[in-house]
Amino acid sequence: MKVKRRINKEQQPEYSDLTIGRVYSVIGIEADEYRLLNDVSQPYLYPPDLFEVFDDTIPLDWEIEWGEEGEQYAYPPELNSIGFFEDYFDGQVEAIVTFHRYLQKQSAQRKLAIAE
Repeated sequence: MKVKRRINKEQQPEYSDLTIGRVYSVIGIEADEYRLLNDVSQPYLYPPDLFEVFDDTIPLDWEIEWGEEGEQYAYPPELNSIGFFEDYFDGQVEAIVTFHRYLQKQSAQRKLAIAE
């Protein structure tokens, strides 16, 4: 899934870690918010109204769940455990290694797709 940062000058100071007009790859959806790597390579959550959806394709291997109020949760299996990103931001080595392996795998898959 890919999203493009909308032009919204009122929100720009609050989200200065995102570039207006830039396309970002969504690495997860949590309570309808998009988790993506921002401009400083941190996997933060952002409200969907900051973006226009550029490509709404959710990878087939993502695990998708729905909350009690209809909110969506979707993550690749490697990142889909309760508290995963809390562990990542708390500096737990296992979560950091798992996340970086996931990013390396995604990078390799993109390179392979480009080569084809």
